[in-house]
This record gives sequence, C-alpha cells and structure tokens, in this order.
Amino acid sequence: MPFDLSMIRRVYAEYPSKIAAARKILNCPLTLTEKVLYAHLDGAPSAFGRGKSYVDFRPDRVAMQDATAQMALLQFMSAGIPTVAVPSTVHCDHLIRAETGAKSDMERSLVENDEVFAFLASVSKKYGIGFWKPGAGIIHQVVLENYAFPGGMMIGTDSHTPNAGGLGMVAIGVGGADAVDVMSGMPWELQFPKVIGVKLRGKLSGWTSPKDVILKLAGVLTVKGGTGAIVEYFGDGCATLSATGKGTICNMGAEIGATTSIFPYDESMGRYLGSTDRAEIATLASEIAEHLRADDAVLANPELYYDRIVEIDLSALEPHINGPFTPDRALPISDFVKAVKENGWPQELRVALIGSCTNSSYEDMSRVAEIAAHASEHGLKTKSEFTITPGSEQVRATIERDGFLAKMEAVGGMVLANACGPCIGQWKRHDVKKGDKNSIITSFNRNFTGRNDGIAETHAFVASPETVIGFALAGDLTVNFTEEPINGVMLVPPMGEELPAGGFVPDSDGFVPPAEDGSGLEVIIKDDSERLEKLEPFMPNSEEQFVDMPLLIKAKGKCTTDHISAAGPWLRYRGHLTNISNNMLIGAINYANDKANSVKNTLTGEYAEVPVVARAYQAAGLGWIVVGDENYGEGSSREHAAMEPRHLGGKAVIVKSFARIHETNLKKQGMLPLTFENPSDYDKFREDDRISINVKDLAPGKPLTATLWHDDGSMENIPLKHTFNENQIGWFAAGSALNLIAAKGME
Repeated sequence: MPFDLSMIRRVYAEYPSKIAAARKILNCPLTLTEKVLYAHLDGAPSAFGRGKSYVDFRPDRVAMQDATAQMALLQFMSAGIPTVAVPSTVHCDHLIRAETGAKSDMERSLVENDEVFAFLASVSKKYGIGFWKPGAGIIHQVVLENYAFPGGMMIGTDSHTPNAGGLGMVAIGVGGADAVDVMSGMPWELQFPKVIGVKLRGKLSGWTSPKDVILKLAGVLTVKGGTGAIVEYFGDGCATLSATGKGTICNMGAEIGATTSIFPYDESMGRYLGSTDRAEIATLASEIAEHLRADDAVLANPELYYDRIVEIDLSALEPHINGPFTPDRALPISDFVKAVKENGWPQELRVALIGSCTNSSYEDMSRVAEIAAHASEHGLKTKSEFTITPGSEQVRATIERDGFLAKMEAVGGMVLANACGPCIGQWKRHDVKKGDKNSIITSFNRNFTGRNDGIAETHAFVASPETVIGFALAGDLTVNFTEEPINGVMLVPPMGEELPAGGFVPDSDGFVPPAEDGSGLEVIIKDDSERLEKLEPFMPNSEEQFVDMPLLIKAKGKCTTDHISAAGPWLRYRGHLTNISNNMLIGAINYANDKANSVKNTLTGEYAEVPVVARAYQAAGLGWIVVGDENYGEGSSREHAAMEPRHLGGKAVIVKSFARIHETNLKKQGMLPLTFENPSDYDKFREDDRISINVKDLAPGKPLTATLWHDDGSMENIPLKHTFNENQIGWFAAGSALNLIAAKGME
C-alpha cells in the first residue's frame, strides 16, 4: 500500500479544475512547470510574472535529513504547534561517517550519534512525522522509492531534493525555516520561477549515461545559470531514459542553481512506480497524463513558452567528467584525458567512489557490476581504492541478492553504509594527509574544494558510475578506457538492467511510524548536551542596530555554504547553535590577507579567527556585516549558514549576487541580504570601515544605501538592491519568520 494514497487521490482529483482555472487566467498553452505550480497555489490563480511575483504555494509533503532536521525540528518545537499539518519524514543519512566499511561504520555511528538519533526519533513520534532509521538509506533515494509521485509538490531540507523530479514532481530544496512554515500549516512562499526548457533528442548509447546529460548541461549553464528557474526537460529523448536516470539528472540540477528540475510523466515512471509497489499511483497518474506534461502547442513552438532553450543530442553525447573544484567545468572524456596533463592535475587516481543520492539506483549498480564482471573475467582489478555507497537498504539488499555486490567486490570494491558518507565530507581517509596533492573521482554531485575529505589539495572529479569504475580499473586519469585497453583488455560498454526482474527486496525494518497521539510524549534532549540546544528566539530588528557596524569579513571569490558553515566534523553540532557557530565563515578567504579564518578585530587592531572577532563585536554591542562576491551561498541548503551569523550578531550580508536558497534563509532568520547596484562597489569596502544602513527605508522595490566611513576620514555612499516583499519585511521586523509563526500560534 503506497504511503499517503488518500492525499495523492485528492491532489489528482483537483488537477483538472485547477488547470482549467489557470488556463482561463493565462489564456495560453501551459508548460509542465506551470501546471504543477498552478495546481498547488494557495488561493486563486493570477497571471504571475516569472522571476517577479512572490507566490504562496501548498506543498504536498516535507522531507528532512538528519543534519538539517535537527534545527528545523527545534524551530518547529518552539512554535508551539501540536502536530505537523502535512505528511513529513525524517531520514538519518548524514551523520554516518565512512571509514572502514558498512558494518563497522554503522556500529560506530549508532554509538557516536545515539543522542541525536534518539532526539530525532522522539520528536518525530511526538509530532506526527515518519522516521527512517540510520541505515535505511539516503533521503532522496528513499523518497523516490516511497513518496515521490508525478505532478506532486514537495519541499525538502536538502539542496538535492529535486531528485524527485525523476518521477515528475516539483521537489524543491529549502532551509529548515521554510519546512517549519509548511509543517505548521502555513503556505510556502516562492518567487514564481522562470522556466528553462531542455530539449532532449536521440538516445544514449555505449558508455554514455543519464549522468552525462546533467554534466554537459552544467558546463552550458554554469553553477548559477539556473538560478531563479525550473529546468523542464522535453523532447523525444525523455522517454528513452529510465525514471532513476531522470532522477540523477534532476538531482544534480542543484549544481546549476536551479530551483528544481522536472520530467514529463511517461511509461518509465509507471514502470518504476509498479516495481516499487505503487502501481495504484501509476494508474491514477495515467488518468490525468495530459496534465503531467507540457501542452502540445508548447512542444511545437517551445521558443514561445520557455525563457531559454538548451538542446542536447543524446545520440552524440560523450561521457563527461566535471572538475576539479567546481561542478560546472565540463569536459568530454576525449578532452579530459588531455586536460589532466595540460593542467598538471594528478593523473594517478587514488580513490574512485560510486553511489550516493545521485547515482545509486539498481540500474546504475547493474551497469557497474557488468563492467566489473567483464574486468574480473580478464584478470583485472581496480588499481585505485574503490568504494560503493548504496542509496538505500532496498537497493543494497536487492543488488546483494542479484550478485552485483559480489561482482564489484571481486575487483576490489568496498561497500560503505547506506548513507551520504564521502559525498558530504563524512569520510575519514587514511591514504592521504593535508598537503598531499591527489585525485579522486566520484559519481556524486559536488566537488568544491575540501568537500569530500576536508583536504584542499584533493582534486575531485565528478562523472557517471560507469566512468568512475573505468578510471578505477585504469588507475590513471590520462587513460581513455573507452578507446584504450587496460593491461591489454578492452572494456565493453555495459547494457545494464533498468529494474530487477525479481522485484525489489523491501526494507521491512527501516521505517518507524509516528504515534497516533503524541501529546503525552516527551522529546529527548539532555540538559548538559553538547550536540542539542533548545532555541531562544532572535530579538526584533531596529534602526539603531544598523548604525556604525564594522566589516567582519570581505569574502574573496567563491563562498559556498561549505565555506560559511563547514560540514565534516561539524555535523555533530548541527543541533547546537552555540557550538556550531564556532565554524562560521572559517573557510572564507579574507580579501585583505588572502587567508582563511583570519580577520582584523578593529577594536584591538589584531587578527583572529572569524567567530572570535564576531563574538568580540557582539560583546561590545556592535552588529557587523559581511561582504561577498558572486553566487554567495551556493551549495547545500543548510540554514546554519544563515543562523550562525544571526546568532553571533550579524546584521547584513552585501554581495554581488546570491544563491536562491541562501538568500531566503537569511531573510527567514532576520538578516538583511543585499546586492550591489554596481558590482564594482565591492572593491570600495576596506577592512577598517564602519558601515550604516538606513533600514527605516526598507520597502518592496525601494533601494537602500550603505554609508561607508573609512579610517582615513573619507565617506561614500553605496546604492544597494534587495528582493524583500511586504511579508518578508514582516519577518525582518519581527526578528525572524519563526517569531511570526510563534506569535500567530499564541493568538
């Protein structure tokens, strides 16, 4: 029996009338994106301006992973609401460190994280939230297997929530405060997105896989090319891809900054739903199939209805490798093997890693196992370390039953826990030390500096699982294994199996349902905990707090949420705002000295760690600001990157441009995110400056001015832009969005 079938029936029953109402207002053919969004409006439809109008939606469900769920649920608890208003789940996948293998890593994690897992289990049981235990799998794979449905809308506290687009769902990564809104029964606000159409034609063959589609697209659109837009795939090529292959493409759409990505409903989705014991949903979706794809007129003249169109010929697509240090440096394998030598990247491959939420499907694993079996038959083993991360216990058990794991282990593979592990920095390597220049290749999604192992010298490359094992067998990134033999053996392109002929082996132990009535249950938080801390509300903002503020740091170059709030060992403090704030901006490079975690305390004239200086300003009663570069806050959805500056006295963040989720997170926490009207004004900020911003003038569409007083006595005004609407200004005035929710709960 599928989860939440009655809710899905209701959503589908309302689709025809809601789409008809939207057509009447818009009076034009509709994209798939518009259909799903208009079907989930809170209130009557209107002709919303793409990239302009702020719109309230009613998502069907919420999903949270353990690292972000801690803060989200601490916020939900403080709002005083007895139970969640929409179906919601928690998935324990981020806190399991990869080191020696699945069994020992899981045993260690259950001891190390017992306190956090007990909190998440108890808070879930009390407030009506489904709980997936450690080992059940990675959030996005478990959601695809159990909860995603065509035409649905969900939000998730992880940036790769768009994975569910592989089943035709608008699934959007958000911060925990957004999740609290929806779980509290409030509408969720989003700026109505633009729509980028990606036309797929032809059919993949040989060594090329669905992963190569998004690797290619990342090279075209770059890490911010999808910002403010939903990527909608269309064209005859879509139907040639499996549902899980589509999920891979949508998953990594986060790397181009897209709000989410989506595919039209087709038979491959129906097959996957049937294979995962949800045939009833496939039947329901087929009955409204016309509403789960773009209109024929859109497909006939896409240039009239999409804000931008990119075409990809699947038949001509080569395997791609992206990196190092950024997921949008895309090279076809024929060029990549040359670029390794030309750029002086370490050609010896130290570690090859497959799996993760992006590429751990049955189909992915079947193709890798096929390559491994061929290699083993010809006496080959991997020359690099080779790890396998199954995406869920359902996938792991199924590929063990079908012999895939044994084939991969036969060539040197080591199976890790069903968790994120190395993909998010939860990886304890023993083969390198800091300063050791080395190369790894993964089938994951991100490869920012230090992302996987905390080592800045690690050159991380992203590719398909097939490409990863090919290089693992070669052990050398300059060997094009698709054309060159390895030890005299030519590898053969795999065929793979889309779905298991014997069906999936279900995970009968991973899910814990909530209590029917949790009102009498207690949430487990130890009084002396170093990992969990009940939240105190932020104080309301006032004009005098934005006067005479020192510059804490002017961040130079790329500043992702990993730079602002590092993961890795800091994951243990994700539920303790005071403790995790000790990592605030420690990875950002200070423009004044080209150093990380070294900024000037203008009260003493001495340099110190960023959080230390922030606390010194806070103790002196001074708010402070951060200045940043382009696409500030790209990467993970972690709201800690917004909560930590607010907790330590930050008032404003002024940048050339923001990543979408981070800008929203800053607003939700009562911070002031601003962008330069003239990007060159970034250069005018000096480390000894004092800055004032007249927040009295904060109004929708009205620019603000920052006044800079330099230490030489000179002064200049900097014009600034913002994207606040009236509702968001209410968050700012109250001190946070949560303060408003809590106030309404007390009315």
